Amino acid sequence: VGLSEIGFSDHYDLIPQDPCFDFFRAEAWWEELQRCRAEFGPTLTVRAGVELGEPHRFPKEIAALLSAFPWDYSLGSLHWVGEELIFREEYFRRSPDLAFREYFHELDRMAAEAEFDILAHLDVIKRLGFEQYGFYDPASYEEEIRQVLHTCAQRGRALEINTSPLRRSVNQTAPEPPALTWFAEEGGRWITFGSDAHQPEHIGHALELVTGAARQAG
Repeated sequence: VGLSEIGFSDHYDLIPQDPCFDFFRAEAWWEELQRCRAEFGPTLTVRAGVELGEPHRFPKEIAALLSAFPWDYSLGSLHWVGEELIFREEYFRRSPDLAFREYFHELDRMAAEAEFDILAHLDVIKRLGFEQYGFYDPASYEEEIRQVLHTCAQRGRALEINTSPLRRSVNQTAPEPPALTWFAEEGGRWITFGSDAHQPEHIGHALELVTGAARQAG
């Protein structure tokens, strides 16, 4: 697909009820990454990342993992609000306002308290939320989203533009272009692009599209 650099960031999830709990094997992962780096040599730069699930809830475990290996980057992601997983229909048995606002409030708490480099998929909750409610408009939650973006900007965190929701019924990036403008207005300096590829055919998906959106947002 023409990429000269790729980063891998498997899920490190510590909530026992999470589908990925106890999945990540850091030492074996690093051993395999070194094999890939040796195989591709100078033709492809292979970066080492990790996606930290709910890092504000497990500061000691996260600190231990981050200090154990020479990571290139870490993603902070939120999939759980309290004891509820946002990828299950049960979470959305409430009003849209309540479902989305509770998520963003918890996301701001994570952004304020946790150690990570990049805030992953800002409004990933819309993936299933759109299917449950039939709509999602980030402008309806501008105040809450701006607060998250302000916190990230103040702490020097980068914002990921994630293209995976384009492959779902919501058909949006995470976040959409308005939030990129808000991030710039709140003092944000760094963005990253991610296709969130769980399948080979999704690698690099729509990265040209989001590059253009980022430039338009300044």
